[in-house]
Amino acid sequence: MKKIRTDFQSRLGKSHKKYFGLQMMETYFQLNDLTASKEQLNSIMNYALKRNSRIQEDPSVILHFHQAMRSFIRAGYVIAVKEKKSTFNTPLEEVSPSVLGLLSEKEYHNPLLVFKKAFTEYSIQEFDYFISGMVYLSLGVYDNLPERNMINPYIHLIKMLDAAYLLLERKKQNKKNLDQ
Repeated sequence: MKKIRTDFQSRLGKSHKKYFGLQMMETYFQLNDLTASKEQLNSIMNYALKRNSRIQEDPSVILHFHQAMRSFIRAGYVIAVKEKKSTFNTPLEEVSPSVLGLLSEKEYHNPLLVFKKAFTEYSIQEFDYFISGMVYLSLGVYDNLPERNMINPYIHLIKMLDAAYLLLERKKQNKKNLDQ
């Protein structure tokens, strides 16, 4: 009798289309709101940096957010490595500072710069270490603080959330313009 082997390995990578990273981002934002994600990340960061305090939310919600952020980081890496920048450029226009958030004007006009800059400074493993450490420290009461500078990865994650949302909005707008 012939043995049939089941392949349990992930088939990510070569077999997927060009917009795989954007599809992962769309899925992330279907399940998580932009402002809620930023607030959740902010509260996790605040409680992780406070001594002798613990986040009051249900740990399952925090761990679900942790998993969602890990997939978001991987999607950002795919976007930074594989996407073409000409697809998401917008014509130069005057932008109000309230719309920019943490993004510079250059990053607003080309959001892929945010992902490229983040992944030149930090690897996926370093972002995983950051988010895992923050979740770990926010869920318990500890006397010690993180041993590394955790502000820079936090700022990169906030910027990546803004840039990903901006990319998806532009993709929707381009699709609507093509349909008309």
